[in-house]
Formats: sequence, C-alpha cells, structure tokens
Amino acid sequence: MVKSLEDYPYCSYHYFLEKQIPECLQNAWIVQNHGNDIEAIKEMLNSKVDSSVLQELKTASSLVEAPNIDKKPDINKLTKIFSEIQDRKERNRQIVKAYDKGYSQHMIAKVLSISQQAVNGIIKRNRK
Repeated sequence: MVKSLEDYPYCSYHYFLEKQIPECLQNAWIVQNHGNDIEAIKEMLNSKVDSSVLQELKTASSLVEAPNIDKKPDINKLTKIFSEIQDRKERNRQIVKAYDKGYSQHMIAKVLSISQQAVNGIIKRNRK
C-alpha cells in the first residue's frame, strides 16, 4: 500500500498536476471545477476523507430511487421499428434514434443482423 497518491503509478493523479492536462481528462469533474489551478487540484486530491461523511453519503445514495431501473429496452419494439424500413438512409436515422432511446448498439446490431462495429460507425457518421 502506498502512503501518498504521488507514489501510486496506476492512477491519473499526476496528469492533473501537469501544465497541460491531457484531452481525455478535459471533461473530468475536477478539471471542470478547478480548471488549470494546479494548487487547488492538489489540495483537493490530497484532502483527507472523513469516514463518517463517506458512510453518510453511501447510505444516502442507497436511498435515492432510480426510475425505471428494472425496465429493459424491448427487443420486440425494436424489431418492429426496423421491420418496415426499406431505405438505408432511413434505417440509419432509426439506428441513431433507437440508440438515443436507450437501446444498446449490441441489441440494434442483433436485430438488424449487422455487426456492432457497423452500428457504432453509423451512429458516429450520423451525429456529425
């Protein structure tokens, strides 16, 4: 076990302390709230966590009700959506719509009998 975050080589701690934060971390909460203020980031990352507060947060998060948590996308509805489509452009628009509604790329690919990579490519191309 390491004594400080600086000593642990398998975390992103050191990336936040560089002058230029990598692009893959630009949307991280800490960057959004502290920007390039390295001292504020260092202070936040090195602050001690009160275990009682942590337990309180854990308890509170378990009390939050998540709507539709057990609702799974219906494969029959998805099949019906694609069953009447003849045009490739319309199919591609429907793929993006289905994905936005919460259907997985895997499920869409299964219904259409195409690869998941193809579905991913269609979604990327049609979002530009």
